[in-house]
Amino acid sequence: MTDPSPSVANSALDPAKAQDEQVQRAMRQRSRDCGDEKPPAVPRRHKFWLGTYALALIVLAVVFYLLRLHYFDFAARYVPLLRRASVGAMAIVLTLAAARLARVYAIERAETAVTRYNLRRILRLVVYVVLASIVVSVLFANWYAAAASLGLISLVLGFALQTPITSFIGWIYILAREPYRVGDRISIGEATGDVIDVTYLDTTLWEVGGPYVSTDHPSGRLVKFPNANVLTSAIYNYSWPVFPYIWNEISFQVGYDSDFEFVGRVMREAAEAELGEAMIERVQVFRDILASTPVDQVQVHERPSVLFRVNANTWIDAIVRYVVDPKQAGSVKSRLIAAMLQRLNAEPERVRFPKGDSR
Repeated sequence: MTDPSPSVANSALDPAKAQDEQVQRAMRQRSRDCGDEKPPAVPRRHKFWLGTYALALIVLAVVFYLLRLHYFDFAARYVPLLRRASVGAMAIVLTLAAARLARVYAIERAETAVTRYNLRRILRLVVYVVLASIVVSVLFANWYAAAASLGLISLVLGFALQTPITSFIGWIYILAREPYRVGDRISIGEATGDVIDVTYLDTTLWEVGGPYVSTDHPSGRLVKFPNANVLTSAIYNYSWPVFPYIWNEISFQVGYDSDFEFVGRVMREAAEAELGEAMIERVQVFRDILASTPVDQVQVHERPSVLFRVNANTWIDAIVRYVVDPKQAGSVKSRLIAAMLQRLNAEPERVRFPKGDSR
């Protein structure tokens, strides 16, 4: 059972791949609706492992049968243990085969990479628990003594491993409540980045920004924090599935004698040319969300809006506000600034920018 995190992370962090996955999911849904979808073929590697498990099960069954025929009376004292070991080995093989079948016919047919990732994690945990139970049943013939021993060990470990246990509970909370998923951009504490892995005990972020990068570009550093933090810290998720966008602003300082109507029109037109009709659709979703909350009276513009504010440094702040994908916010802002400045600088008589020592 290999770790799926790299492929999941690559798919979730690449917008093109994510869009392709959505298109493929829509096509699969249409095929199911039309009744012409064919079940996907089982990969060859899964067939190999299932055949190996079947062969191992047959061999173990033969060994168990021979142990019951009293061919090994010369080692009678070891026969009961060998029987339990053979039964335990068959149970282990059956568990692994069942896990493989679950991956083939359930997990790998899930709609999204995030769902497949979470189901693999849960399946792996279930398999570990079942295998541990099988080993305990083989080693301890007396279940009462085994339970008492495990209870005492659990009590000692509970005091010694409080933080890991809390982190494991945090992992369950992440799966159940989904404060974030693999591929989401989040901020927690002083860390901001894209989630690339969520294990039983910790979460890994691909850092965005940070002390070495001034924009929303990846810094190249990985940030790990225990899952216990989600139980005590505020989490800012920029990739909420219902509305995976953020409001962003660009601000310029202009003089009091500038043509504010011209400045506002230039900034608004540049933002509309960059965002197109996508912002209208995004804002409509945002309005629908607000309508179901007590804050539905908030004024939200479906197109980029411009506002002016008095700056403490005797200048006017011209601000354009718009909706953008958080993972594209930096590149969109750079393009908008270049486009706006090109048009504004072309009209120096209508736009008064701070110059020299008058800033």
